[in-house]
Amino acid sequence: MATIYDLKPKFQAILRPTVSFLANKGVTPNQVTWVALVFSMLTGALIGFTHGASWVLLFVPIFMFIRMAMNAIDGILAKEFDMKTDAGAMLNEMSDVVADTVLYLPLAYVNGVSVVWVVLFVIVGIFTEMAGVLASTIGGERRYDGPMGKSDRAFIFGLICLLLGLGVSVGIWVTILLSISTLLGVITTFNRSKAVL
Repeated sequence: MATIYDLKPKFQAILRPTVSFLANKGVTPNQVTWVALVFSMLTGALIGFTHGASWVLLFVPIFMFIRMAMNAIDGILAKEFDMKTDAGAMLNEMSDVVADTVLYLPLAYVNGVSVVWVVLFVIVGIFTEMAGVLASTIGGERRYDGPMGKSDRAFIFGLICLLLGLGVSVGIWVTILLSISTLLGVITTFNRSKAVL
């Protein structure tokens, strides 16, 4: 099933000159991964401490794009510049889940946003990624099946923050978006599990 992840090859092609520059400067994939994780934590903290101030929420879509770029950059550095390590692979997978958790959960601090659906959105996202990683241990290939992968969740989260930051009132639309995304996440977990089994 189609997912935003399908755009990754084109996105990587755009980033390759930047990746080559970073590689020549001695930047490692793990360094990029750590920076993305720290920025995710700081952004999540800002959302929580300000209860979703407009200026913070408007920054989120920009950060999500930068984080997506950094996630692609660390992968290209590792695979195409011979920097792959077992520790790096573990850090990459673990940091993605941790970053999503600390970034998305603070949305529950925004007045009117359903705490239950935010938590379910995050939990199902963790299961989705777990299914993808477990697939590599069972079938030898990491699964990225849709319809609600990491990039798709990031898009939904960024969209919600953008609309709230622009002054759109919190309403049932937030709950609908989160609930549909969560349901699609359950389907994604099933798809990834089914693909390997």
